Amino acid sequence: MSDIIHLLTDSVANQIAAGEVIQRPASVVKELVENAIDAGATKIQVNIKDAGRTLIQVTDNGKGMSPTDARMAFERHATSKIHEAADLFAIKTMGFRGEALASIASVADVEMKTKSENEEIGTSIHISGSELLNQEAVATATGTTFMVKNLFFNVPARRKFLKTNTTEIRHIMNEIQRVALANPEISFSLYHNDSPIYDLPATNLKKRIVHIFGNSIGNNLVPIDVKTSIINISGFIGDPKMSRKSFGEQFFFVNGRYMKHPFFHKAIMQGYEKIMPRDLVPAYFINFSINPSSIDINIHPTKTEIKFENESAVWQLLQAAVREGLGKFNVIPSIDFDQEGSIDIPMSPKSADGISMPQVKIDPTYNPFEEGKSVSVPSRGFSSNPEKTNAQNWEKLYGESAHDFAFNTKPENEQSSFIEHDANTPVEQGRNLLLLKNKYILTPVKSGLMVIDQRRAHQRILFEQFMVTLTNEEGYCQQLLFPQTIEMNHADAALFETMIPDLNSIGFDIREFGPGTYIINGIPGFIDDSNAKNIIETAFAQYKESAGNIKDETKEKLATSLAIASSIGYGQQLTQEEAGSLIDSLFACHTPNYSPSGKLIIEIIKLEEIEKRLK
Repeated sequence: MSDIIHLLTDSVANQIAAGEVIQRPASVVKELVENAIDAGATKIQVNIKDAGRTLIQVTDNGKGMSPTDARMAFERHATSKIHEAADLFAIKTMGFRGEALASIASVADVEMKTKSENEEIGTSIHISGSELLNQEAVATATGTTFMVKNLFFNVPARRKFLKTNTTEIRHIMNEIQRVALANPEISFSLYHNDSPIYDLPATNLKKRIVHIFGNSIGNNLVPIDVKTSIINISGFIGDPKMSRKSFGEQFFFVNGRYMKHPFFHKAIMQGYEKIMPRDLVPAYFINFSINPSSIDINIHPTKTEIKFENESAVWQLLQAAVREGLGKFNVIPSIDFDQEGSIDIPMSPKSADGISMPQVKIDPTYNPFEEGKSVSVPSRGFSSNPEKTNAQNWEKLYGESAHDFAFNTKPENEQSSFIEHDANTPVEQGRNLLLLKNKYILTPVKSGLMVIDQRRAHQRILFEQFMVTLTNEEGYCQQLLFPQTIEMNHADAALFETMIPDLNSIGFDIREFGPGTYIINGIPGFIDDSNAKNIIETAFAQYKESAGNIKDETKEKLATSLAIASSIGYGQQLTQEEAGSLIDSLFACHTPNYSPSGKLIIEIIKLEEIEKRLK
């Protein structure tokens, strides 16, 4: 039997590693910018062509490399950051595995120019697909410049699965945001197709946040600063009134490294409990300073997931820091006994003049055992007529739940007939509708009891209306007397601009007013003008979550997002006429059984099941 196990070539091994580390152009940007930070750069410039497909160029003014180091940097597991296994538990740099450059060079055409400060001439290296093509001395400035061309040229399957340019540049912008917020003392610039996106000067964290996310957030940041023996927590959290329906302004940093941590996010959300609606997300920019030996950053190839030794303790400290910050800056409502207009509590007079002793009257001749004696007893809330009292109490019991149920009254001589909305679910024409908890519509059908989710039903109706309007582009626009303004960060604005043509085709009139600022001048006739901005923001949040998941179905995603944003909410009370109209419109839809997001709208409880439960 011949041997079948063999060693992989370096190029294949590097491509396998690239599959874990280099997922898209944004991954290349992240690795190269982190290397520049480790090199002590104070200025980093990133130039992108065609969302990174054609070119990714990263230039820094760091300490550069010698000719030998420049060549060794492209070897697998070659690094200056660690020397033994124990160093993995004391990592203070961004990169340390020695896989990034080798992985990038295996799936792209890479040119690097570098020069250290104490050398007169620099080094140029050209590698393509892990193959060294050229190395020579060149004149260049102190620092390093990487040019990554034709990413995934030799892995066509990977290149084919890249998303649209809008999606890919948004991922690159997100990476720049993360590293720029973690290092406000470094200046960053980002250009896409020679157009500037970011030009961030060196500054402090608060100003860096304003430069990235706009002036509107600057006056709504609450500082937090907690120092303990376990961890130091600092940064800013957002005022609840500035919370949004979508993610995008939530950042955790550990020792200058961005991380994702859903568990700590829950601590933040609990800190905002009862002062913010549950469907909103606050902005936060939290820095953790902790002993590197207490965390493990080597649990994921992209180094965005970090394990904490005292996770529960950090969770409690974080929640307490959020509550302390909100309370200290009067974000949480509190009673101030020193302020003017406080509650005036009347004080009893110092003198006892005019105060008389209460009189107690007794009947010394009273005999409780004497028959026929009428006794007057304080009622304590009970009536002397027990039958009347019971009736009133039962009425109170139903009255307290009256808002949960709504019956229609119908003359006894009115005959009920059936309208065939569907072959299997005929609904009675007499509108025997029960509105339960302002959430469900219950109505008898031939086979039992039909339950309809009112919110999902409305979503289905709106979705099909939006799809017709988007397809035909026949939206009617009504101009707003007072236009409304929407502000977004650069990454969100790039995606929102792809939505504007379709939004305008269904009746919106949205125009760009400046970088990241948009004006709503008009809305479709079926939308309340006071709710226009909220509907757009909610629809964008839904659209952003699905963006990139379904290719070439922009109109359907937009219609789904708008339907979810515009539909009635749970808890909204409907009249009998509105509930009946909702049912009619639902069964006129092509797909009445499921909401646009695929959730069940209608459920029928069979008569046999009801009879079985009542045996």
